[in-house]
Amino acid sequence: MLIATNPCSGKIIAEYPTLNNTELHERIGDAFRATDQWQARSYQERGQVLRAVAAELRNQKDHLAKLMAMEMGKPIKEGTAEVEKAAGCAEYYAEHAAEYLAPQTLPSDASISYVCHPPLGTLLGILPWNAPLWLAFRYLAPALMAGNTCVMKHDPNVPACAIAIAKVFADAGAPENIVVNLPIENDTIETAIRDPRIAAVSFTGSGNAGRIVAAVAGSEIKPTVLELGGSDPCIVLADANLETAADIATLSRMINAGQSCIAAKRIIVEDAVYDVFVEKLQSRMAKFKSGDPLLADTDVGPIAREDLRQNLHRQVTATINAGAKCLLGGELSDGPGFFYPPTLLIDVTEDMCAFKEETFGPIMVVIRAADVEEAVQLANETPYGLGAAVWTANAELATNIANRLEAGQVAINGIVKTDSRLPSGGIKGSGYGRELGPHGIREFVNTKQIWVK
Repeated sequence: MLIATNPCSGKIIAEYPTLNNTELHERIGDAFRATDQWQARSYQERGQVLRAVAAELRNQKDHLAKLMAMEMGKPIKEGTAEVEKAAGCAEYYAEHAAEYLAPQTLPSDASISYVCHPPLGTLLGILPWNAPLWLAFRYLAPALMAGNTCVMKHDPNVPACAIAIAKVFADAGAPENIVVNLPIENDTIETAIRDPRIAAVSFTGSGNAGRIVAAVAGSEIKPTVLELGGSDPCIVLADANLETAADIATLSRMINAGQSCIAAKRIIVEDAVYDVFVEKLQSRMAKFKSGDPLLADTDVGPIAREDLRQNLHRQVTATINAGAKCLLGGELSDGPGFFYPPTLLIDVTEDMCAFKEETFGPIMVVIRAADVEEAVQLANETPYGLGAAVWTANAELATNIANRLEAGQVAINGIVKTDSRLPSGGIKGSGYGRELGPHGIREFVNTKQIWVK
């Protein structure tokens, strides 16, 4: 059974039956059999379907946001924005898929030679709980517009969200089984990956789980895209606009109760402005209101699960015990639910837990750097390489630092975010492959050379 628990109260909402192996085989077969007819449709026809899905997402926006609040604790005001972002992704690929996958003529000894991009077939998307709608559509929209059909194995935390996503396609009048929900336990994923009808796998989640997925898919010679989290640095230099940098760093860290892969997790501040910047962060973080995610004025909801909250507290406690100072939060609540207070840890060094590990919660970690060179060194001193940010008034220096940072994307004087128009993904322990933008839609196609004499 998949058990949905309300993280605000800690109480079980509902239980959902999982598929046995026979049912799993049949569900994958449903998506596989839908492939030929879906692939035969033109980009314009697929785009019409995706636009209808986007309209249906907006029609059900309040309901979908409420499901996210109840199943994983996202504040309702963030949930409605997430649904809107998912709808925008569907519309974006409906508009640009034909352009991004257009045949490319290349010179050779043939009369004509070109590269085309037919779909791979039926894909498996293994999705996390922290952005149930957005991360689903980041996978679904480009894959579908390329002509693939999609099997969706969502996280056990959000079974109602997964059902609702599949229902959106049905309610929008999409062709049957181009998206198939797969309610299975995590220990059944290997069976799904090894199914010969699954052509490729998209995975977003933890590094440990990603390694397992990559190993299984690799043994079957199936391509994968992996997005495995991060410990994103945010460098703040002495000449930066400190007010704006503090605003954005705090926003980045506290969105979704800090449960975001691309949040600014390690704030690395040049020594000359360190104390001033810490004061600005503290004053901003102190204003965040924790509470029921269904209430419109809640800024920070609960952590999605109790085990995640306990691990977060372990990281905070270990970091304080190693010598960091805690200016805000840092204590477990005695009340119901899986809440963790906005927590500000300063004077963190590279040998401390919260520097070395990814912290997935409302925990801001501040590190002092003597100068630019030390800031870059500290930023790159991590097994992760997802996103990074740098704040400085020196445009030339900013570009130089951005080129040196070991990350899949870098924001200069702004927030690291995902955008349908731009590729997103990591290096090192943050995974490989790209989602979104023109690069994302080309991950799950056959880059086929055609040579004509």
